[in-house]
Amino acid sequence: MRVISGKFRGKKLFSPDENNVRPTTDRIKETLFNILYSKDVYYGKVLDLFSGSGALGIEALSRGAESAVFIDIDTRSVKLTRSNLQQVGATNYELYHNDYSSAAKKLAGRKFDVIFADPPYKLRIEPKIIDSIVENDLLEENGVLIIEHSTENKLHIDDKRFIIDERRCGNTVLTFLTYRRNDQ
Repeated sequence: MRVISGKFRGKKLFSPDENNVRPTTDRIKETLFNILYSKDVYYGKVLDLFSGSGALGIEALSRGAESAVFIDIDTRSVKLTRSNLQQVGATNYELYHNDYSSAAKKLAGRKFDVIFADPPYKLRIEPKIIDSIVENDLLEENGVLIIEHSTENKLHIDDKRFIIDERRCGNTVLTFLTYRRNDQ
């Protein structure tokens, strides 16, 4: 794993030793950030839920995000994220050892421009993640929530506050949800 672009470009990231973490591949990460670039997304403040290795939030910091908050419930993932943040020399971040729901409650009212959610595919908790983010008012107007999930898990999102764009990358789907506060 490596940082693809920006001020940390080319820096190698530590990979997880265990099989419990499925890092976003460089190919999917590059596709994800190319799509964000094409949508002219402002990185500003970033939230990386289920951070794993921290690769997505670190990529956003490398590309100019003002700050990033990393969340993971797994102790090994928190240590791995910390090691990778130190490896690239990042300074403008917060790192929490917590589950996504509790973290969302603690962060309630803080607005993020980009939220990455890459939960373990087998959990199928994507709708709960969306609900938690909306209930705790975490997305900025026109902010983007990106959920990485399996093609086997079809998301049915009826919330009219989101503009939805899905992109398939092999057996992975990147679902981009752009938030509009008012149902326009």
